[in-house]
Amino acid sequence: MNKVGIDVLKKEQAGLEALIRAMEETGAGTFGKCFEMALEAIQKTDGRVIVTGMGKSGHIARKIAATFASTGTLSSYVHPSEASHGDLGMIASDDLIIALSNSGGTTELSSIIGYAKRYNIPLIAITSGRGSILDKSASITLLLPPAEEACHVTQAPTTSTLMALAVGDALAVSLMKLRGFSSDDFHRFHPGGKLGAALKKVTDVMRPIEPQFLCAETCTMSEAISQINQAGVGCVGIISQTGVLTGIVTDGDLRRNYETLDSSSLVTSCMTSGPISLELDDLAAKGLNLLSQKKITSLFVLDKNRKPMGLIHIHDFLEQGVI
Repeated sequence: MNKVGIDVLKKEQAGLEALIRAMEETGAGTFGKCFEMALEAIQKTDGRVIVTGMGKSGHIARKIAATFASTGTLSSYVHPSEASHGDLGMIASDDLIIALSNSGGTTELSSIIGYAKRYNIPLIAITSGRGSILDKSASITLLLPPAEEACHVTQAPTTSTLMALAVGDALAVSLMKLRGFSSDDFHRFHPGGKLGAALKKVTDVMRPIEPQFLCAETCTMSEAISQINQAGVGCVGIISQTGVLTGIVTDGDLRRNYETLDSSSLVTSCMTSGPISLELDDLAAKGLNLLSQKKITSLFVLDKNRKPMGLIHIHDFLEQGVI
């Protein structure tokens, strides 16, 4: 049965390769040129991108709409059958419609096609059906190149749906790049789960600076140890008269210098100068990576003048789900 599975993957791979070749052609009337026109039309749309399709194409349409929405393009899925029973009211005159149908002759799309014509709503078709009703009715047609369905027995939508999905992904990611959609924007739409946690900024995780987190360069080791005990984060930051972080004293520093430690000595005699730190714009994932690489438990977060604004302990990452 592995041979069957491999054959399926090869046929679908062949479909994607045909799609890539079609995309590389950018002359008039080519797939690549129509793709550029579709991008421009979507980018100019003042309203939402309405994605629709029936059956397997409907499942792909839902995914494309979700991908658009999560990457900065306002989008919704409308079921073509429900559209003719009132859901056409969900489509506004300033929206744009993307309709998926492998054959291009899906009867359930007729109400949406008619609605688009009546209100002059741009309609982008993703179909293999050259000359079909959907193709002829569309403002722009992304005509999928010929490709063999992976299921040769029933011709169930397999390769064709994969190609349509790939086109949707290509549109969404291209629009994201054109609009300068950043990781900050992406995190705003993905606050939950592992992905959302990985895109958090250090400012979302850090503890605000408290007096016990810091001591001056003029403090004694006795005072520094007292600060470490109060803070409960295994370290204390050392700051200059201007408030700049110049060093850090950790539990490890105390252990390493135990035999020569003089409680009346200045803290500068024991501190680690120029400690590893984070900036306010850094991702939390970067902080966790530093802690792991350097085998340390805490990091200070500094502003552009190297003044401490916060502190992150390894436990803070775990509590926020950054792993």
